[in-house]
Amino acid sequence: MLTFENWTDSAPEFEDEDKVTEALNVLKWAYAHYEEELVYACSFGIEGIVLIELISRVKKDARIVFLDTELHFKETYDLIERVKARYPDLNILLKKPSLTVAEQAAEYGDELWKTNPNECCRIRKVLPLREVMSGEKAWISGLRREQSPSRKDTQFLNKDDKFKNIKICPLIHWTWKDVWRFAHKNDLDYNVLHDQGYPSIGCEPCTQPAIDVNDARSGRWNGTQKTECGLHG
Repeated sequence: MLTFENWTDSAPEFEDEDKVTEALNVLKWAYAHYEEELVYACSFGIEGIVLIELISRVKKDARIVFLDTELHFKETYDLIERVKARYPDLNILLKKPSLTVAEQAAEYGDELWKTNPNECCRIRKVLPLREVMSGEKAWISGLRREQSPSRKDTQFLNKDDKFKNIKICPLIHWTWKDVWRFAHKNDLDYNVLHDQGYPSIGCEPCTQPAIDVNDARSGRWNGTQKTECGLHG
């Protein structure tokens, strides 16, 4: 099984302060430009934890939304509580779908994530975020170019046709090691599943430990052709 050490090696202390400054400058511009019409959609993976720390330095009472599918790992919910305690001024919203898991099963059949994972993601992630984005001019995402081939062309500012606004990605130049060095240097809380071979963490039924050290998302929807939840294309 891939472990935490496989993904981080024994990396030295974070040294590339230029990337930190770059991300902070993007965030400062974004909050100055969009003000209260900007929200951060956070998955509470390690990139999300880094972004929360950076955002807190720019806007202590920033709005953060977590798409609570009601299918996340207990470890993810535990982390959210720790983050709330560490950053009490942040406005963290857990956005639930219009259907409970039981209501979804009654309408679409049991375990829709197995029979039609795209529809499950649409109901439990895409539609809730669309509700949040209604009227918002922009949102922040933790996408990095290194994460996958589908994200290699991500820019700091991206036209988002799905949500009809602008998607801002401050970490596009950060590597996986950059993220972890920053997290360790700043003693940030993170999901303990990262220490158990889960570099990318989504809903519990659809997330396994990664099977390819060169692909951080290889544990997501394993055994299917699905690679994205639908929020980013």
